[in-house]
Amino acid sequence: MSTPATTGGTRKREAFSGRSVFVFAAIGSAVGLGNIWRFPFVAYDNGGGAFLIPYLVALLSAGIPLLFFDYAIGHRFRGSAPLSFRRMNRFAEPVGWIQVLVALVIAIYYGVILAWAACYAWFSVDMRWGETYEETSSFFAEEFLQAGSGFGLDFVPLITTVLVVVWVVTLGILIAGVQKGIGRTALFFIPLLVVLFAALVIRSLFLEGALDGLNTFFTPNWGVLSDPGVWIAAYGQIFFSLSVGFGIMITYSSYVKRKSNLTSSGLVVGFSNSAFEVLAGIGVFATLGFLVSSAAGAGWDDVSGGPGLAFIAFPALVSQMPGGPIWGVVFFICLILAGLTSMISIVEVVISSFQDKVGVSRTTAVLAVGVPMAVVSVLLMPTETGLQNLDIMDKFANSIGIVGIALIALIVVMFALRLGPTLRDHLNSVSSFKVGPIWIICMAVITPIVLAYALFGEIRSLISEPYEGYDAAVLGVWGWGMIAAILVLSVILSLLPWRGARHLDGPPATDDDPSDFSYQDELDPGVAASADTSAGTANGGATRVTPPTDRPKED
Repeated sequence: MSTPATTGGTRKREAFSGRSVFVFAAIGSAVGLGNIWRFPFVAYDNGGGAFLIPYLVALLSAGIPLLFFDYAIGHRFRGSAPLSFRRMNRFAEPVGWIQVLVALVIAIYYGVILAWAACYAWFSVDMRWGETYEETSSFFAEEFLQAGSGFGLDFVPLITTVLVVVWVVTLGILIAGVQKGIGRTALFFIPLLVVLFAALVIRSLFLEGALDGLNTFFTPNWGVLSDPGVWIAAYGQIFFSLSVGFGIMITYSSYVKRKSNLTSSGLVVGFSNSAFEVLAGIGVFATLGFLVSSAAGAGWDDVSGGPGLAFIAFPALVSQMPGGPIWGVVFFICLILAGLTSMISIVEVVISSFQDKVGVSRTTAVLAVGVPMAVVSVLLMPTETGLQNLDIMDKFANSIGIVGIALIALIVVMFALRLGPTLRDHLNSVSSFKVGPIWIICMAVITPIVLAYALFGEIRSLISEPYEGYDAAVLGVWGWGMIAAILVLSVILSLLPWRGARHLDGPPATDDDPSDFSYQDELDPGVAASADTSAGTANGGATRVTPPTDRPKED
């Protein structure tokens, strides 16, 4: 029997049922579209097999340490990105809101790629895109996207319809909650993704020309190791692929129970993500080896990463390979699985932050924030200018947004607030793999230097010449205007009063601290009694609430 909540009731923070669920959810967030279509070509363009050396160095010196950084913040301060940074210091709250707004921008355009993948899974049945590389390229740009430039709201009906379905599925999963929605989805989708993608890779290895493709991918060019740009590319790939720096891992780790092995979870997530990227590289280049040796009319100079690989090169390959329709469906289902788990995590960053700030139920938060996000996405992305909008927003959100806010967060936490030792001690208090001075050096020296170098290089490049030759007005709106809006809104949101979380100074003593919540859907009698007792204490009463005895000592 449950008792309806009253205003001011307490609510235990939602949580994953166990560490394994958290790990699967984190892997689901990290393993996304970039693993499949970005890493293979970053490696190919930066030394082939030799690229694995700077990539491994970047993983160990920046990727995994940044995972630990985000885990420590979310787990210690028990909140979304804005709430966690607010609990560090009131002036640090805008850092969290910048992360949220970057995630919001990414979510707006990310969903349309899933819509494309869903459409192409259906197209695989009759391979309507043609047989040659030229035909698939023309089909994607002209017939499917009906691509244009400038500003416009000319919708492509099929993409619009499927995009609406993508958002309905995403928001439905988020309404179900942290464990029943996010957790169960990851537990089902990630093993399915691994099985299907492994089958696709194994099939690709038996295609004619596969060995030539693997030689192209793995043949090392050792001379590139002296090029700083190759090392920056390695660090950039790690930043983009691990879902660090824009609130996802802070949010997810806040749902992990107090007694959880954080660093071992981070190691599993980091190495699993990288293993999937290498597996993707093998599969992609084995199939491309077949493509360039087939009658599709494509050469190595024609193929590239990104949407072009998935929606131009791979359809041409499907048209040439035995059993093409089957493997086409498998490939695009893999894109959907990888993309959907990532999109869920991105949207959850925004939902969780709104819920913490305003103090409403999860359902209300999803509807109040998720639906407007979906509406904006549907208005901007399935149009004839959608590909242009996506390209610009993706470039600025990743190269400036994610890199910039990761740099700001490190400077604020490690230097302004000097919380490095505190976060280190928190990690060590709950983890089997201990971190020490090397982790501090990575977070305070190595990673900030690399991020600053990459950020200023990107800004200089974007200022010196228009990105991809787009009109200045278009770049001003979807690029520089978007970045300016994020900065301004982060300050405005920080000035709004907190109506949800009440405990705004330092980490809360317990997960069900009565000062953290002003709402509740339902409370069982025991929790309701605790809420009443806590409320009495908060109002100056003499009753004292004793924290749970099994809670680990705060560091």
